[in-house]
Amino acid sequence: MLDILELVVSLGVILFAAELFTNGVEWLGKKLKLGEGAVGSILAAVGTAMPETMIPVIAILFGHGAEAAEEIGIGAILGAPFMLGTLAIFITGLTAVLSRPRGQMRTQMLLDVHLIQRDWSFFLIVYAVAILVAFAPTHHFKVVAAMFLIGAYLIYAYKTVKSGKTLEEEELNPLYLARKTHDPSLFIVLGQLVLALAMIVGGARVFVLSVEHLAKVLGIAPFVLSLIIAPVATELPEKFNSILWVKRGKDTLAMGNITGAMVFQSSIVPSLGILLTPWELNPLAITSAVLAIVSAGMVFAYTHIKKGLRPGVLLYGGFFYSLFVCAVIAERGGNWLTLAASLPVLAAVVVIDIAYTRRAAYVAAQAQVRTQEKAVVEEG
Repeated sequence: MLDILELVVSLGVILFAAELFTNGVEWLGKKLKLGEGAVGSILAAVGTAMPETMIPVIAILFGHGAEAAEEIGIGAILGAPFMLGTLAIFITGLTAVLSRPRGQMRTQMLLDVHLIQRDWSFFLIVYAVAILVAFAPTHHFKVVAAMFLIGAYLIYAYKTVKSGKTLEEEELNPLYLARKTHDPSLFIVLGQLVLALAMIVGGARVFVLSVEHLAKVLGIAPFVLSLIIAPVATELPEKFNSILWVKRGKDTLAMGNITGAMVFQSSIVPSLGILLTPWELNPLAITSAVLAIVSAGMVFAYTHIKKGLRPGVLLYGGFFYSLFVCAVIAERGGNWLTLAASLPVLAAVVVIDIAYTRRAAYVAAQAQVRTQEKAVVEEG
């Protein structure tokens, strides 16, 4: 019970500190007079990704048991891309199916397809490299791959800044350590960043120890516990912004919020794992990565072929997430027939996808008929 309490408290500290860090980093960008693109694509991205980045680093460097610590670190590293590429896009797709922006059903997601395709393609390439390098014969190849991943993200960040595809500038929230002033000093801004970073490191340390103890008590591999708990607790809450944006019909922002994080989590963070560990992946680790790549690849292929995206296509991410959960249960119990438990999820997704697509097309056709009839009446 104490381990669970420590786990919850440590995650709360990490999330609060991440908010402090992001707020401070936005003010740092303003004090340094950086452009909005640089702040949004680089500084803010680093701020929001800090919890997911620090958990594996702390686990690998300061975990008690070397093997368990590496498992927790690798689980946290692979968990974020997996959760984003499956559960997060499922939630986004479900929101798109249930919401009615401007009172209308979507026949397609309201996307800048080119922008989203760029993110998907970056993710698929860099994450495939991160996984395949686990089979490299020597660590030298792995170091080269890590440098490639870092370089790829720098190219992505540069292209994002140059594209100008950023959010409209909004007034910054007051700095938490100086809420009564509209122009805090650089010293206070840096002080908040240092405080936030210290809280993240401390929270991550307690989180790692709690996972190690809880895994022993429950008899669950630390890797599995870390892969499922860490990203759901640290990454998923941030992605609930996507739900709000989808409800408002801002689908490009919603998907960009997810795909931009996927690029960072599949390049910079795995490069740390490659450099700090032997980077040897067990079958469940490879399974999670393959499912994330297949789920993302399905969406990318559809947008590439159709030049658009049905909301129902995103729902299949839920099936891939459930398939992994069933694989974990099957691996622990030794009964691989457990995988069949994911088939009802697949059937439900297929039914919802077909039913919604047909209904949306019918409603759109009826609306077009009414518009034409109204035009005829006005001409008459």
